[in-house]
Amino acid sequence: MLDVNIIRNEPEMIRDMLRKRNYSDDVLEKFLNADSEWRALTEKGNALRKQRNDVSALIPKMKGDEKAKKIDEMRLVSDEIKVIDARLEELDGIRDECILNLPNIPHDSVPVGKDSEDNVVIGEYGKIRKFDFKPKEHFEIAEALDIIDFERGVKIAGSGFYVLKGDGARLERALINYMLDLHQDQGYKEVFTPAVVNRNAVIGTGQYPKLKDDMYWLERDDLWLNPTAEVPVTNMHQDEIFDIGELPVSYAAYLPSFRREAGKHSDTRGIARVHEFNKVEMVKFVHPEGSFDVLEKLRNDAEDVIRNLELPYRVLLLCTGDMSFHAAKCYDLELYAPGREGWLEVSSCSCFTDFQARRARIKFRPEPHLKSEFVHTLNGSGLALPRTMVAILENYQNKDGTVTIPKILRPYMRGQETIG
Repeated sequence: MLDVNIIRNEPEMIRDMLRKRNYSDDVLEKFLNADSEWRALTEKGNALRKQRNDVSALIPKMKGDEKAKKIDEMRLVSDEIKVIDARLEELDGIRDECILNLPNIPHDSVPVGKDSEDNVVIGEYGKIRKFDFKPKEHFEIAEALDIIDFERGVKIAGSGFYVLKGDGARLERALINYMLDLHQDQGYKEVFTPAVVNRNAVIGTGQYPKLKDDMYWLERDDLWLNPTAEVPVTNMHQDEIFDIGELPVSYAAYLPSFRREAGKHSDTRGIARVHEFNKVEMVKFVHPEGSFDVLEKLRNDAEDVIRNLELPYRVLLLCTGDMSFHAAKCYDLELYAPGREGWLEVSSCSCFTDFQARRARIKFRPEPHLKSEFVHTLNGSGLALPRTMVAILENYQNKDGTVTIPKILRPYMRGQETIG
């Protein structure tokens, strides 16, 4: 959520930001109109209250017709105040809705662009393997090895769901445990939160209302299946104030996540885009000073996961038009998948400045005697499991149909070296 004073005092800057992010300025105009009326009515209401209070103090000293006249006048003033208060309540709702629908302000280092074509490749790392046979796609490998069952996933839940079996399930579990252990060594505290979240939580991290159509809603209880572990982990500290000595706070969490992928091709063959997926998430609460330096460290922590898996990857700096609604700066990490001959996003590492903290009311106190301030929040996937599985199966496949298990994962699979 943006600071209301910035919206009010620098509307042209906000308008320019919206243009660069491919957003209409309709919401801004609606806010400015409502805010202008709200301020005028607030001033008028305060003046009427002062008038009523001043006259009410004099009425006991009045007599006869003069007293009756002033009482009638103040009754009319009170009625007018009630009308103003009712309208102010309506305007508060309009302003709040507008603010919730305005995206975060990009950092100055974010390139201006329209869509993913304008993202900047920071670098490519690792060697893309040269095969002496035509590499297969992950679903061909997995079905031949009987480690992923698409038909039974559809039978259980429908299109966009799948079942992991045998060494497929064990490989995913190994990945989760490896990532959590690595993040613990990097200084993150492991947490395991509920997988369902309330409305305040999805508002707090910025998924609601902008992305509500992409989430699963449990209407009876007004709860949401978490679209990413960032939501429950960040909202652990909703309405809290950290002591300055507690910062930074770093968490790592494994959770299943759920997305409807509304309007997207969720029925693409395989597991590159699915409705339910496991993910290990990193979340940080930090002092506002230096939060973008922390983003570089967070990105490196996510890259460590990939480097240890010895997979080829690249880093993208997202442009203004492709960045998420709530991010101020974002890097995407993409793994190369030789079977499909393309790159797959497995992690987004973002700094949200105080955007989420304002929505979730998460603060810190610089000194015991000073006013509290909003923290900055960051998060990064370390990594999303389905696409990581795709990259492992396709990069480590062998001519005889087996798959070599990455060395870093073998201790988690009791020393097993291949799937076959």
